[in-house]
Amino acid sequence: MYPNLFYAFRDLFGVEWKMLRFFPSFGFFVAIAFVVCALVLRAELRRKEAQGLLQSSDEVITVGSPATFSELLFNFIFGLAVGYKFIGLFLSDSPLASNPQDFFLSSAGSIPAGIVMGLLFAGLKWWEKNKQKLAKPEKRTIRIWPHDRVGDITIRAALFGFLGAKIFNSLENWNDFVRNPIESLISFSGLTFYGGLICAALAIWYYARKHGIGFWYLNDAAAPVLMLAYALGRIGCQVSGDGDWGIANSAYHTTPDQRVVLNHGNEFAMTIAQNNIFYLNQFGTIDIPHLEVKAPAFLPTWLVAYQYPHNVINEGIKIPGCTEQYCSYLPAPVFPTPFYETVICLLLFALIWSVRKRFAIPGALFAFYMILNGIERFFIEKIRVNSKYNILGFHPTQAEIISLLMVISGIGLWLYLRKNYHQKQGMIRSS
Repeated sequence: MYPNLFYAFRDLFGVEWKMLRFFPSFGFFVAIAFVVCALVLRAELRRKEAQGLLQSSDEVITVGSPATFSELLFNFIFGLAVGYKFIGLFLSDSPLASNPQDFFLSSAGSIPAGIVMGLLFAGLKWWEKNKQKLAKPEKRTIRIWPHDRVGDITIRAALFGFLGAKIFNSLENWNDFVRNPIESLISFSGLTFYGGLICAALAIWYYARKHGIGFWYLNDAAAPVLMLAYALGRIGCQVSGDGDWGIANSAYHTTPDQRVVLNHGNEFAMTIAQNNIFYLNQFGTIDIPHLEVKAPAFLPTWLVAYQYPHNVINEGIKIPGCTEQYCSYLPAPVFPTPFYETVICLLLFALIWSVRKRFAIPGALFAFYMILNGIERFFIEKIRVNSKYNILGFHPTQAEIISLLMVISGIGLWLYLRKNYHQKQGMIRSS
């Protein structure tokens, strides 16, 4: 596992650049996902604009005015925060600096770096506005197309997506949230995809309505993008070992030197009993969920049983002789569900991308995405570790409930849009 880029570069390239410790692997892949998906979304919006499905809008802006005090103050405060915490993280010799999360939660930082960055950000804003200053500020009308707003859409999707993912994760793991609410909310581990999807969708719906962007056309453009983003994000989950793995595979156990070997007899029960403290803390019982699946001879064992050594959340038992920050592995290997989801969702992305031009009804492609995403997540939940609810004798997970609602909503939306579309077409033909 590569909790951050330091471990990845050390293993892959043999270099030990300590500054890379501050770049988590999960965040790295999430950033890649946003960049790639922004480019795909921009291309789809351009295509729909060329078809005449999306229109531009005119906005009046004021040019030539100098920087206001509020603009300078905002940039100074933003620069101050960046310098104090982010630059301070690189300059600090505090023990907290080895863990960025602990450092950001503390009061540690660099005041000189904060002041310098604050003045730099404020100075750049003043210079930018002064360079464009006119003797008399004037109002101009500019034309903006939906693809020009991809940057704003991406930022809102990132911000509200992260917020929603944390809120839903806290609801799903309420006991952990109550024990440490601040760390639970700002930690980059523990993210619930559907929470992010719901909150980001609401934010983008409001933004699209405010700027007159056809909502269903925007949704159709986003459908393949959402599937691609999920696939790329799951790479980060797998690489970092952030806990989004599956249930134990009782056909194997992990040896102290982190090798996954086939069980013979009752070795799975012995593994659980020998590590009962860990499993009692995790599940509240040693009767843990598991499934026995042996890897076919033509596949590597890790595809069905992975021990996640050096995982980023330090889940499991300590690796003998390890003295670094991330020194844990799973004594009973689990199904690497993030890898499964990456493969499945890349295939589903290819499917949606290949058929996207065949959907004539606005919003139908997005409904198709909802159905596919819901089905994929519902079935992967069968081998994932998640908190379960007790509803009338049933014990679904939060993701199972939401994924089932997504499938039902997708089918309902498809039928509703199809009915309305044919009614409008009939009215057009009869007029």
